[in-house]
Amino acid sequence: MRIVGGEARGRPLRAVPGKATRPTADRVRQSLFDALGQRMDDLRVLDLYAGTGAFALEAISRGAASAVLVESDARACGVIFHNLAALGYEDRCRVVRGELPQALGELSGERFDLVFSDPPYALRAAQATLEALTARRLLAPDARVVLETGRREPLPQAPPALRLADERRYGDTRVLIFQAAPPDAGAI
Repeated sequence: MRIVGGEARGRPLRAVPGKATRPTADRVRQSLFDALGQRMDDLRVLDLYAGTGAFALEAISRGAASAVLVESDARACGVIFHNLAALGYEDRCRVVRGELPQALGELSGERFDLVFSDPPYALRAAQATLEALTARRLLAPDARVVLETGRREPLPQAPPALRLADERRYGDTRVLIFQAAPPDAGAI
């Protein structure tokens, strides 16, 4: 596993030992960043179920200003800290260890431009993630939310603040990209 673009392109990332963490393949990450745009200049990134931290670190490599990585597993957090240090990104990233969605309470008052969520497929957490992000008002006005799910997981219903902008499939993986919906033009 490695960073696939930006200033750290080609740099290796340590993986979490064992089978509890399912890292997203490099080719899927590359395709996803192709869809999102190669540059992430000055974005504030939130990486949920961060695992190795690959999504957030990829965004930082491509110019994101900062990232918060949320992970509950102690071994995965250790790997994230190692990867942050190896890339020299400790000053632009913060790790929150906790279970989701409760850990989002630690982010009160923050707004994110780009959110990645790649939970274990068995959790079927896509709907709960969208609802928690909007209920806690963690999304910036032009935010994008990227959800990775198993292809058999039911398609989540977008809350009023979001709309489904893109859907991609990679084998058993489905990637959904939601865009913050503009306020109702008719509302005053």
